[in-house]
Amino acid sequence: MKFLDSAKVHVRSGDGGAGAVSFRREKYIPLGGPDGGDGGRGGDVWLEVTPGLNTLIDFRYQQHFKAKTGTHGMGRNRHGAKGEDIVLRVPQGTQIYAEDDETLIADLTENGQRFLLAKGGNGGFGNAYFKSATNQAPRHANPGQPGVELSVWLRLKLIADAGLIGMPNAGKSTFLASVSAAKPKIADYPFTTLHPNLGVVGIDGNEFVLADIPGLIEGAHKGVGIGDRFLGHVERTRILLHLVAGTQEDVAQAYHTVRREIEAYGEDLAERAEIVALSMVDTLNAEERAEKSAELGQACGQQVYEVSAVSREGVDTVLRALWKEITDYKQAKVAAEAENKAWSPL
Repeated sequence: MKFLDSAKVHVRSGDGGAGAVSFRREKYIPLGGPDGGDGGRGGDVWLEVTPGLNTLIDFRYQQHFKAKTGTHGMGRNRHGAKGEDIVLRVPQGTQIYAEDDETLIADLTENGQRFLLAKGGNGGFGNAYFKSATNQAPRHANPGQPGVELSVWLRLKLIADAGLIGMPNAGKSTFLASVSAAKPKIADYPFTTLHPNLGVVGIDGNEFVLADIPGLIEGAHKGVGIGDRFLGHVERTRILLHLVAGTQEDVAQAYHTVRREIEAYGEDLAERAEIVALSMVDTLNAEERAEKSAELGQACGQQVYEVSAVSREGVDTVLRALWKEITDYKQAKVAAEAENKAWSPL
């Protein structure tokens, strides 16, 4: 399935059905009076988060959606049926922006979550509604109200617990394929990964979601290479795993290059917890490994893990460190919510 994380759609809710003008006419029943029914309400346009989806590719082939018009009222006080709703099924993490592509309307982060994007028009009243003591034979009815028409942008930001960042060919895809059932494309040339990949990682009976983001190079925030358009997919992550390839001539420079692009991107991404690992250590001898690990540690100012996705050296250690950061974050979040919760006697 192809990956698409942005789509513009045009929607229109259904018009309300018109009310009816009708009079009861039956033999032996004089002065039957008005009996025109009300029109039905137009169909609504909903967005619903559906499990199993991780792309907006369906909206590449269809961008226009229109709900059904409500049924018109009829005689004998028969009211029209409501128009059929239309439901746009989107992946978890979809954001809805107004047509200006800046105003956030809704952020759908939970499976099964529904959002009413466009409400259908109300049905018109039939002439029976207007009957009164002073107007016992009204000859008018209301037309249905028109539906709502608008264009919106759908933007997907994947929901993941941890994100993989690094320069092209840092071993991110190989690492993801090694620790999960994901099957990202792996090759020995830059920008092999052209879209984010998700994998469910298991360690010590625990599971979390890991996202592999296409590689960053210097100037990515200005659109160089693939640019930083995919960094939005790690905005929701709790922690970043920064892989620096042991095959790099200058591992410190490689680390700083990616960090500068993250800081330039903004959105508080640079403030996220980060674990740094020297990857592909199976290609280095003992002396090279020690030298590059020391250089990288001095550059990042923290412990550097040594990993090899091929031999799985150090992989479980890194996964345990990721899981600890994720659980610490969740516990801190629960404690903060409990502290801020207003006291209630119920």
